[in-house]
Amino acid sequence: MARQRHPLNALRAFEASGRHGRMARAAEELNVTHSAISRQVQQLEDLLGVALFEGPKNALRLTDAGRTLLSGLTSAFDQIDMSVRMVADSEDGPLDVSCLGTLTMRWLIPRLHRFQEVHSNIEVRLTASDNPVDFARDGFDVAIRVGSNPWPDGCALVPLFGEQIGLVVAPALWKQAGENPANIPALHRKTRLFAWTAWLERAGMDIEPTAGTEYEHFYFMLEAATAGLGMCIAPWPLVSDDIRAGRVLAPFGFTDSGQHYVALRRARQHRKSSLFCEWLRKEGERFVDEARPTQH
Repeated sequence: MARQRHPLNALRAFEASGRHGRMARAAEELNVTHSAISRQVQQLEDLLGVALFEGPKNALRLTDAGRTLLSGLTSAFDQIDMSVRMVADSEDGPLDVSCLGTLTMRWLIPRLHRFQEVHSNIEVRLTASDNPVDFARDGFDVAIRVGSNPWPDGCALVPLFGEQIGLVVAPALWKQAGENPANIPALHRKTRLFAWTAWLERAGMDIEPTAGTEYEHFYFMLEAATAGLGMCIAPWPLVSDDIRAGRVLAPFGFTDSGQHYVALRRARQHRKSSLFCEWLRKEGERFVDEARPTQH
């Protein structure tokens, strides 16, 4: 026997209105206008031939028919939600992660094996991006970004660690320049031209950097600095391994930039993304404990 077709949007509008007791709250939950909710409820009442609410618009009450329908719909939508979660919210399958490109290469990938050892059933698929996060538009589950408040609406935030920046330069070039930064070209990144100004101000340095090459990608600039083509301003997480290996040095140490690395995930609880974000949080704590930079 075929099921009768019911107006799902109208039923959702009524159920949310009855559950919250206010159409305005239902509109917020369903991300539609108040008038759209009112129109859907009216259409449902016309279809059923009964009144579901009574009283003035600012103090609506459920009728007997409304209470009966609400009870059944709330249980039905809860069951639908649970059934979908049983299928979709598992600890198996792919997890799409968007991360800053250079941070992906220099911080995330070298540590990712520790997550895979514990959660081998989760396939972490990485995408490099520094675009603003919009979970309604983008298909990824977790985004790792650096910045400061305000963060995007509609997402949960997991703090990782504060950003600390410093001047880095190849040891041979530093020696050749007589340990004077004024004698070394200052490398820049197109998308972060304020980096030198921010560092000079926060570090309290009074030097005039010599204009050097501008690079499109952060990774190119770091490689150029490592190769002795100039000096640059870099965040500690991206150069900590190079400093420990002696490939570059930070003669003036590092200073807080006022920004933070965070993991953002969809506000709705999701098992795979929750597991990954919790792992990221612990890796952030471990990184801070094991690799503290020299403070300026």
